[in-house]
Amino acid sequence: MMAGQRLRHWFSEPLGRQLLALEQSSIECVLPNMFGYHILQLGCLIDADILGSSRISHKILLQLEQDDKNKGAGAFICAGDSLAILSNCMDVIVMPHVLEFAANPHKLLREAERVLIGEGHILILGFNPWSLWGVWRLLLAWREKPPWSGHFYGSARIKDWLSLLDFEILQTQRFFFRPPLRKNNIMQKLNFLEYLGKYCWPFFGGAYLIVAKKRVIPLTPTKLNWSSRRKVIVAGIAEPGIRLP
Repeated sequence: MMAGQRLRHWFSEPLGRQLLALEQSSIECVLPNMFGYHILQLGCLIDADILGSSRISHKILLQLEQDDKNKGAGAFICAGDSLAILSNCMDVIVMPHVLEFAANPHKLLREAERVLIGEGHILILGFNPWSLWGVWRLLLAWREKPPWSGHFYGSARIKDWLSLLDFEILQTQRFFFRPPLRKNNIMQKLNFLEYLGKYCWPFFGGAYLIVAKKRVIPLTPTKLNWSSRRKVIVAGIAEPGIRLP
């Protein structure tokens, strides 16, 4: 079973469903305010309708690996380091936990920047290594089971990569401040940590959403040389170019 299939299976379990509910809630606060003609979901590691809250009618799902889930309208497959999409054509790109399992996350981000229009938006969901989820990853990575087998990148590193690609960071949301325990009754008792964490230790949320906008570099106009223009005398009449004796 491929990483995408295993991660989708994890998101169908109780712990994964709780995280997915928080992530969808965060995305639903952002997507309805973004407009355009085309919205792209890059990678399908979550078996859920992440783009459902978007008002953009043309929704595209791009798979980065071949598996038995590659079906449905608007879905196609290509390599992450060379997206089969024209440059400057997508208005919004959503990347749900794709960078953690990408062979080359830098190339994937560069490709996303290439296909995004100027002033277009990118939304990135990721796991926070500086959290209890990051501790669980250190303990369970040897089992090679998602999500713990992925490479967790801190939000600061992702922001650095986006800044190098000339993105403007608009907002960062962090959520799931409880430890990633599998027992439902214990998780319900610890639900108060979600409210405390937002105010007391917001940096240590188990997952995050980064929203950024692609900057448009304005062209620098060429300064015209006006040094040879004729002078204007005090009376407002142009001084003649040739003086008669």
